[in-house]
Amino acid sequence: MITITVNGESQTCQENLSLPRLLEYLGYNPRLVAVEYNGEILHRQNWEKTIIKEGDKLEVVTIVGGG
Repeated sequence: MITITVNGESQTCQENLSLPRLLEYLGYNPRLVAVEYNGEILHRQNWEKTIIKEGDKLEVVTIVGGG
């Protein structure tokens, strides 16, 4: 298990998870969030090849529709 920070809180997860798998593990729908990864907005096209490592910091923002 590794320790990461998600939205300012420590979380533990398995090693070698891709970002979409981590989001699902944390209960997020990957289609409905935006992610800042270690201080930079991560484009969705790069999510699958992003492997979560010890000490990573993520900010996950849920996208809300409406008008």
